Amino acid sequence: MARRQTRASSRGGWLPWLGLALLPLAVPPAAAPGGCPSPCYCVATPELVQCRYERLEELPKELPLTVHNLSITGSNLSILHRAAFASHPLPDLRLLRLRHDNIQIVEDMALQGLPSLQTLDLSHNPLLSVAAGAFAEAPLLRTLQLNQALLAAPLEDQLASALGNLSLRRLELAGNALRALPATLLPAGLEELDLRNNSLEGLAAAELRSLDAPGLKGLRVTLGANPWSCDCSLRPFLAWLRAAASRVPDARSLRCAGPPPLRGTALLRLRPEGLPCTAGEGGEPGRLETASYVFFGIVLALIAIVFLMVLYLNRRGIKRWLHNLREACRDQMEGYHYRYEQDADPRCTSAISTPGL
Repeated sequence: MARRQTRASSRGGWLPWLGLALLPLAVPPAAAPGGCPSPCYCVATPELVQCRYERLEELPKELPLTVHNLSITGSNLSILHRAAFASHPLPDLRLLRLRHDNIQIVEDMALQGLPSLQTLDLSHNPLLSVAAGAFAEAPLLRTLQLNQALLAAPLEDQLASALGNLSLRRLELAGNALRALPATLLPAGLEELDLRNNSLEGLAAAELRSLDAPGLKGLRVTLGANPWSCDCSLRPFLAWLRAAASRVPDARSLRCAGPPPLRGTALLRLRPEGLPCTAGEGGEPGRLETASYVFFGIVLALIAIVFLMVLYLNRRGIKRWLHNLREACRDQMEGYHYRYEQDADPRCTSAISTPGL
């Protein structure tokens, strides 16, 4: 009995120590001055703040001053107002994610108070207007993510003005149904451009020249999940791709979406000179094929005209030749007729059968 009591007491002595060891895991860490606002929560430390699907209509107040990463997702901000962070600056904020927040307008100086911001994510927002000075107060901004954000309105001109004074290194424009390369959105010094999942069927020679501009020699372009049309209009892009495959990280994954005989074929397996020209409404292949048919018709018409002129100039000789041919046929027919009459005379037949009489 004494031994059992000793063992029980020894086991019970460990319980307080075990509780003390698990106490830090049960109690969340203390927030820095100006801790996480009630709709949001700090992850591990106040340096990472997330506000997910809280239907906020304005940016949260009293964020930790030491926050480095701020993520607000699924809210209804609508407008990113001028100096939205100026009343409570976040000097150490480096990454700001504002996804699925129904942001439609970005006003001038919207990023004032975020001097250290390096990455801004505005993906999955129906942007309608972006002011020319929207990013003016973020001199260190290097990555801008606008995936599925340009579907509501064409904003290339507005964005070109807004990005003019930035030194971007990465620009993401995936899923925006782009049909052409947004050359105006490529600032000098850009290193990475994401154009996946758009509506690119090919890149014209002028667009390829913009990629080879002096300030974009090292630009890497991601082009996967685009409906490439593998006809003769793709020849300039295919020649460029084969020569600069290192600039397209997913070059080996690019596939043809048409025409049907080439659907699913890897672009790098094709030769530019072997691409067919197929008819298409308003496209270069259709114009080329139409022009070839017109040229073929003109050639046939010229041949017919020359033939008729030859016939007209030699009409007398042709008439004489036809007369001689008719006379020759008549003589031939008279000869056949004479032989038929001779064979049909019974006297000639009997004379030939009895030569001795």
